[in-house]
Parts: sequence; structure tokens; C-alpha cells
Amino acid sequence: MSAGQEGSKKTRVGLVVSNKMDKSIVVQSISLSPHKLYGKYIRRRIKCMAHDPENSCNVGDRVLVEECRPYSRSKRWRLRAIIEKAV
Repeated sequence: MSAGQEGSKKTRVGLVVSNKMDKSIVVQSISLSPHKLYGKYIRRRIKCMAHDPENSCNVGDRVLVEECRPYSRSKRWRLRAIIEKAV
């Protein structure tokens, strides 16, 4: 790809689990996938750290994060939108 083009970036919807860091949040997204043999649905959770430049998220918010360049050793996601605020 050239410098001006960007490929499609992965996005995830999840809940904010932690916001105790400065400009960082931990987002947990849950996916359901059927077991190959038995067909029972298995709940898998994925936790990822995301960049929150305005510190606008609180614990319990439903957010949309997208893949981006590495901000640090563990941050490879960026906050794109807050879908629903926690009550």
C-alpha cells in the first residue's frame, strides 16, 4: 500500500472494564462461537487496551474501537465512538 491508502481496519464493540490509566482504557468484547463437535455456543472474551485521548470513557460504557498503529507496547486500538454511556 502507498502512504495515502489505508486498508480496512478491524473494529470491535465492547464494554470498558478499566479506565484507571491516563488516556488509556481496557475494553472487553465478547463473541459467541459454536463448538466444532457439539454445537454448543462458547462465550469467548477478548480484552484489549485502547487509546482514549480525552479521557472521556467511564467503566461500563459500550464503545467502538478500531485497530491502529502501536501507541505503546500493549496499545494497538483507538477509541472511535462511545455508543452508550453507563448509568
